[in-house]
Amino acid sequence: QVRLVESGGGLVQAGGSLRLSCAASGRTFSTYAMGWFRQAPGKEREFVARISWTGTSTSYADSVKGRFTISRVNAKNTTYLQMNSLKPEDTAVYYCAAGISGTNYVRSYDYWGQGTQVTVSS
Repeated sequence: QVRLVESGGGLVQAGGSLRLSCAASGRTFSTYAMGWFRQAPGKEREFVARISWTGTSTSYADSVKGRFTISRVNAKNTTYLQMNSLKPEDTAVYYCAAGISGTNYVRSYDYWGQGTQVTVSS
């Protein structure tokens, strides 16, 4: 069992930065791939970024590539999403997720956090 708690969301102007954190409980955190997803009002939840359990492999959605960076510190049971050059279209609730296979798809993740709101003003 893994419990995930996101933090770090907020209101920021376009061009600004935020760093989201995802704290995990459970001794098996280091064996899970981690992902970040987001969901805007009226839209489906979409993939943002993922990282392997070792931290050596990452993948990003085209819309955030070059602006967002995912990382993890297994010793702290924490995953991060550094978001730079934010745009109004990045506004959404951001969720972290844990899964054994860790692909770009919602269905491959077994555990989800409650989400944190990110709002980017123009």
